Amino acid sequence: MKKLYKSSSQKMIAGVCGGIAEYFGIEVTIVRLVWVAASLFLGSGILLYIIAAIIIPKQTPESEWE
Repeated sequence: MKKLYKSSSQKMIAGVCGGIAEYFGIEVTIVRLVWVAASLFLGSGILLYIIAAIIIPKQTPESEWE
């Protein structure tokens, strides 16, 4: 079963966008662009990013094999 983790390899700030991209199997740049667009147009992207950075667990070497 796939689980969502913050990425340790595709990390710019906290690894949230990288983790989402790895989970869905898409390019991390697309996730980052969508997140920036949501932040600019909807205004809640920054708050959601902070919440996601707190809630989503870090990727550990053990979790890579699950």
